[in-house]
Amino acid sequence: MKKFITTAVVLGTAVAGILTWRKVESDRIRNDLWTEAERVSTEQDEVAEAQPAHRA
Repeated sequence: MKKFITTAVVLGTAVAGILTWRKVESDRIRNDLWTEAERVSTEQDEVAEAQPAHRA
C-alpha cells in the first residue's frame, strides 16, 4: 500500500509539473506575440503620421 501511495504522489507531482510548465510556456509565447503586435502597431502609427494626409 505504501508503494502505491508513493507512486501516486510521484506521478501526480510529475503531471502537475508538466501542466505548470506548459502553462508558463503558453503565457510566454502569448506575451511575445502581444509585444510584437504592439511594436508593429506603433511602427504603423508612425508611418501613418509621417505620410501626408490625402483624400480619395
